[in-house]
Amino acid sequence: MKKDKTLLIMAAGLGSRFGGLKQLEPVGPNGEFIIDYSIYDAIEAGFTKVVFVVKEDFYESFRETIGKRVENYIRVEYAFQNNNYIPTRFKSLINKRTKPLGTAYAIYCAKDKINEPFAVINADDYYGKDAYIKASSYLDNIIYNHYGIVGYMVSNTLSPNGAAKRGVMEVGNHKLSKITECKVMNKKGKIIASPLHSSKGKELDENTLVCMNLLLFSPDIFDILSDELYLFLSLHGKDIDNFEFQIPDVLDTCLRKNIKTIDVINTTSTWYGMTYKEDKPLVVNALREMTEEGLYPQKLWKNI
Repeated sequence: MKKDKTLLIMAAGLGSRFGGLKQLEPVGPNGEFIIDYSIYDAIEAGFTKVVFVVKEDFYESFRETIGKRVENYIRVEYAFQNNNYIPTRFKSLINKRTKPLGTAYAIYCAKDKINEPFAVINADDYYGKDAYIKASSYLDNIIYNHYGIVGYMVSNTLSPNGAAKRGVMEVGNHKLSKITECKVMNKKGKIIASPLHSSKGKELDENTLVCMNLLLFSPDIFDILSDELYLFLSLHGKDIDNFEFQIPDVLDTCLRKNIKTIDVINTTSTWYGMTYKEDKPLVVNALREMTEEGLYPQKLWKNI
């Protein structure tokens, strides 16, 4: 049975490696952003609400562009990624930090906006139609004590222009057994993954599944995030600039504590993204070809 479900879009990143606010970088035939295609695919797959997690400074830009484009097609809400959800005893430490705290905190900032099953995505990643269809079906039938991840082959997620963060997964019988946040790159024909807090790299098979932050949750994830945030800040508060509160780490904790079973859903979709400015032509060409093949209309929204 189809149910209400939300698409949470993490859009507060500054795009430092890209060299600008890449969430608002036009890539489609009529100036569409990657985020437009994500919302279009989600609506087709049955999602009923979108929550943007943004910085307050960028709220007007988002509402005047993306928000106004899509609000006639789907319910739209905004959550601000700020320090309002940091426990009081840690706020003085966090106020000195200049970068966003991490993906787990971005999700936590939307806790007052979501009371239904939801999917999480990055604003600047293209995930593909099949991925949203499978995500929607999973959320319609989500099982108590289960979360989901849509997994992509690592070879289909790499930028030719440098390293990128990926959640490298160990999977057995379609269940996640371990996830490690790594920097991954293609080096001399080999795919090398190095954990974020280690200099040791290891070679990955091209079919290794990685998490691209297309994550599927029930709302009880916010209770887990609350507990884990407090522990994270207790451990790293005095050296907070050198650590990030990342969702793969939280998921790995759920596995180690036997709190959740995490299902891994394979997709036939191809992932595209703009980690670096030089990646943009690849995304533009891919979306143009999909439009020419009829997968998308020439103009996604009437009010562009």
